[in-house]
Amino acid sequence: MTAPTTILFATTNAGKCREAQAILAGLPVELLTLDDWPQALAEPIEDAGSFEGNARLKALHYAKLAGGWTCADDSGIEVDALDGAPGVYSARYAGPGGDAAANNAKLVRALAGIPREARTARFCCAVVLADPTKVLATAFGVLAGLIVDEPRGGHGFGYDPHFFVPDHGMTTAEMPPELKNRISHRGKALRAIRPQIKRLLAASVG
Repeated sequence: MTAPTTILFATTNAGKCREAQAILAGLPVELLTLDDWPQALAEPIEDAGSFEGNARLKALHYAKLAGGWTCADDSGIEVDALDGAPGVYSARYAGPGGDAAANNAKLVRALAGIPREARTARFCCAVVLADPTKVLATAFGVLAGLIVDEPRGGHGFGYDPHFFVPDHGMTTAEMPPELKNRISHRGKALRAIRPQIKRLLAASVG
């Protein structure tokens, strides 16, 4: 097996791109995103029932289309008072055409009247690396917190303005990128898969 010179990180989400590029920096490959790819690649249908399932199908789908190593993630927020919702539907919680603002507004409405101590939630992220024929590596990360009604902070994306982390006394949207990358669900998953990618690259050279 020849070592790849590039790895496709299968996302067009600018926030995810920044986090992935920061954490995977220093690997002996160029990290490209779907926006960097020379031709448009058809999107898969994300119909798995778990974050890891969706990450696996996306990684394999794009690896086959791109003809090389591809890393994909699936992430979202699980709220205990909502029986784990939005879960795998986090990105489309408000329905087709909904954006982050609509998703957050629906989440806040769904938690109306629920006391702070019962608003426990977690961000979850699964990251999968695949080649065109098989999954090569997987990793998972979780960040626990609480949902707050009023948005706070101008960093991050998605549900970050409403996700409060008690240990740090701020939402993930209030955190500087270095702190968020260190403690976030995606940061944890990417750091867990990084040494796996490094070993795979070294083995492919040997």
